[in-house]
Amino acid sequence: MQVRRLAGALGAEIHGVDLSKEPPVAAIRDAFLEHQVIFFRDQALTPAQFMAFARGMGEPVEYPFVKGIEGFPEVIEVKKLEHERHNFGGIWHSDTAYLEIPPMGSLLLAREVPPFGGDTLFASQTLAYESLSEGMRRLLDGLVAVNSSAKADVTRTREDRVKEQQASSQNYEAEHPVIRTHPETGRKALYVNFAHTVRFKGMTEEESAPLLGFLFEHQVKPEFTCRFQWRVGSLALWDNRCTQHNPVNDYHGHRRVMHRITLAGERPR
Repeated sequence: MQVRRLAGALGAEIHGVDLSKEPPVAAIRDAFLEHQVIFFRDQALTPAQFMAFARGMGEPVEYPFVKGIEGFPEVIEVKKLEHERHNFGGIWHSDTAYLEIPPMGSLLLAREVPPFGGDTLFASQTLAYESLSEGMRRLLDGLVAVNSSAKADVTRTREDRVKEQQASSQNYEAEHPVIRTHPETGRKALYVNFAHTVRFKGMTEEESAPLLGFLFEHQVKPEFTCRFQWRVGSLALWDNRCTQHNPVNDYHGHRRVMHRITLAGERPR
C-alpha cells in the first residue's frame, strides 16, 4: 500500500489496494485520520463489496430523506441527469450538521462521470481553526452554533430539495459547538458551515451574521483545500468531523452517478 499526498492541506491517494478483497483496514484508517480525506482509483466494487469495505471503516447508516438502492438501504444513489441544473449538495458544507448526531464520514464511489467537470473540493477545518489568531480562537471556543435544515433557499443543498419533494414538513435543528474536538485525534476544528449554520446560540441572526460571514470565507480558503478529479471506479472517504466538501456543478448536459454510504458519528464536543 502506498499513500501519496494530494495537497498541502489535506487529502491523499492510496495505491496498491484492492478493496474487493481483504484490504489493510488498520493502515487505511490511519491514513484516513492523518489526511482527513482519502481516495482510491479503479475500484470496480459491487454494492455488497462496497458495503463490506464501509463496515471496516465504521457503521453504515441510512441517509435521511433519500431511499437506498434495492437490497442495500444504506447505499444511496447520488445523481445529476442531463436535464438537471442542480446537483446534490452543491455548496460548501458538512453533512447534515442539523442532526443531533451528525455522521462521522461518508464514502462516495463513482459509477458514471461526465466527460469533464464534476470535481469535488475538500477543505480542512482543523487547518482553518489552527490558522486563526489566538484571540479569535478564544472568542469562538465557548460559542454554540444553531444549525437548521430550513436555512434560506439560496443555501439549500440538493438533499434538502429531495426532502421537500417527498413532502416532508419536518425541519431539523441542532446546536453544536463552533469548535469541536476530534474524538480520535484530539485536534480542534471549526464546525460551522454556510449551508446549515444559521446563528450563534443566544444571538439573533443579524447579530451573528458578521462573524459567521468571516468564518464562512475563512474556512474554505484555497490553501486549506484539495481538489479531486473523478474517474469511474474512484472512491473517496472523508472525515465529516474535520472537513467540508463542495461538489462543483460545472457539467450541465451530462450525467454523473455515484453511490454513497454514510457512517454513523457521535455528538460533537
